[in-house]
Amino acid sequence: MLIASLALAAGCASSGGAVGTASPSTAAPTTTAAPTTAQPSTAPPSTAPSSTAPPSTAPPSTAPLTTESGASANTAAAGESIVNSWSGTLVDPTALPIGNDFVSTNSSGIGTLYVCDAGNPNGGGAFAVGTWINEAAGTWDSTQKVKVHGEVSWPTASYSETNDGTNRVITAGGLPVDVLTGVFPVAVDDPAYSFDRNPNTITGNAFSVTLPSSPTDATASSCLPKGPIGVLRNGVSVFASVDALNRDAVAYETQDLCDGHPERSGTYHYHDVPSCLQEATVGSSTVVGFAFDGFPIVVERDASGALPTNADLDECHGRTSPIELDGAVVTMYHYSATLEFPYFMGCYRGSAQ
Repeated sequence: MLIASLALAAGCASSGGAVGTASPSTAAPTTTAAPTTAQPSTAPPSTAPSSTAPPSTAPPSTAPLTTESGASANTAAAGESIVNSWSGTLVDPTALPIGNDFVSTNSSGIGTLYVCDAGNPNGGGAFAVGTWINEAAGTWDSTQKVKVHGEVSWPTASYSETNDGTNRVITAGGLPVDVLTGVFPVAVDDPAYSFDRNPNTITGNAFSVTLPSSPTDATASSCLPKGPIGVLRNGVSVFASVDALNRDAVAYETQDLCDGHPERSGTYHYHDVPSCLQEATVGSSTVVGFAFDGFPIVVERDASGALPTNADLDECHGRTSPIELDGAVVTMYHYSATLEFPYFMGCYRGSAQ
């Protein structure tokens, strides 16, 4: 069960930033936990991206889970590397589909984000459409998106993970380990201020969660709430990929150099697997975090370094295939990072804790 001091509110960039409790630094990042990502690779980065409320067990869908779509081929054996092959057409990072039309409150579906609420029309977030967004065409250019300025390190950041074979216990301080953030609230002279005046202050909202080491499928997929739906191995929470209005948060909201930002209680978070963590992974399979149903969140690539596409994944944005976990190659269900909406999770495949 989640034991949290996450005092969350509705709307990522709603007014009323919280008072900070952790001490940022502008020096090179230092941490109280070992870095959790590998050496940088040459694979192209993904883009990344706010909403709130504490994690909850979402009501089940009436539709049964489907099997994985696409014809992805995967092989793995002891001493051999994992080989991934994608069936879908790779997307253009300069013309990514905006996800607004692929948000559902009724059911899950491939390429769809299944959310638990219809959104708050008065919620915060970006107040102006970014110059990188072409609403008429329904696309956005991730290579031109404005990022919040600043390079702030968090020496008090921490992350720990233990696994006794039954339970995986994760404790995190809510601040990014060995990763820089931008300066929040967004400064008036920051170009991001013209689109998204996030007034919130990053604070250290520590939490602990106990997840099953061997998660199992629920009888049906379930919706994703606002607020934390998982945690990455740098100690930062991940939220579903929509803002308070249920718009594509990765496209519309502005984030910092590592694609994160705080909501109004001060919880720093991501809306996908951020570019800085993707760039720090090597090889074909890297577990970068865990959803609150226990299933891993994975950055996986084919031989060319490409991420999978929606066509290679099921309605919860995952698949069952070999991955590297806890020092071994195992075949299990996992969520997979992509360049296209919903970016890393479309619904809960298992039962959320």
